[in-house]
Amino acid sequence: MTPQKQPLLGILGGLGPMSSAYLYELITAHTKASCDQEHIDIILSSNATTPDRTAYIMKKSDVSPLPYMVEDAKRLEIYGADAIIIACNTAHYFIDEVRACVKVPVPSIIEETSAFLKVSGCKKAGIMATEGTVSSLSYQGKLEAVGLDWAIPDEKYQRYLHELIYGDVKSGRSPDTDKFYAVAEHLAKKGCDRMILGCTELSLINREIGGDSRFADSLEVLAHKAITLCGKKTVGFPAEFDLMA
Repeated sequence: MTPQKQPLLGILGGLGPMSSAYLYELITAHTKASCDQEHIDIILSSNATTPDRTAYIMKKSDVSPLPYMVEDAKRLEIYGADAIIIACNTAHYFIDEVRACVKVPVPSIIEETSAFLKVSGCKKAGIMATEGTVSSLSYQGKLEAVGLDWAIPDEKYQRYLHELIYGDVKSGRSPDTDKFYAVAEHLAKKGCDRMILGCTELSLINREIGGDSRFADSLEVLAHKAITLCGKKTVGFPAEFDLMA
């Protein structure tokens, strides 16, 4: 008997490894299913040796992560992935090149998060992300495209984010939540009513603290997109996710 073909989701991960695993967990936890067989078929490529994205974007390294990402995307497509998601905000600097190398859809975590903020009623978004994501204007352009205002942290608070992402989460240390909230308060004083967790390491901090509606978690948005893209129903997301087409 030939197995019935189901959509196969490819996750281009390892950027970093723990957030890729968390994305897999989010998709599984939020897919409406009553048994194993009703979940989404997923293949995760966790290529942790991919060079650092921010270091390359900021010209602190001349080793590009793009060849690694292109190779991973092609492998996922060869394996049979019907769609590919990238478990890293900063890596979306290269999304056009990744899309060009495969024939399957590659939705953008940045485009989806910007659209989510628009439909959920946000007026001004605070961007909490890596220096690479902020300097490349990745979120700024997409937010403006949907008619939203934005703000970025001042240098001191951007340094806090770097310390949280690289010094804490990527290093396997407990995050300094005081710094995390300090950045959020700083952006709120700039008039931001929602804060984008625009780095998947920040999503891991959000998992620990939970329940603060000021934060729009880009990894949760990507998980929601992945589930609906694969033709499944979602469960357990906040009600505002129901506004997403």
